Amino acid sequence: MREVEPILVSPQQAASMIGCGKTQFYKLINAGKIIAKKQGRSTLIPVASLQAYAASLPEKRLGRLDD
Repeated sequence: MREVEPILVSPQQAASMIGCGKTQFYKLINAGKIIAKKQGRSTLIPVASLQAYAASLPEKRLGRLDD
């Protein structure tokens, strides 16, 4: 049987997925850079929102490796 990929994750899981801490993660939500949804009393983060945020980040260009 095929494993189902989650479409919503907890804020703690989401912060871990993008490699930041809880405080920084909530700042990203408050800035509108990541979407948060409510289901009853739970806050859930769409994985698609995390993917869109990651895609919006600038690329890191490295200097010459032979220097």
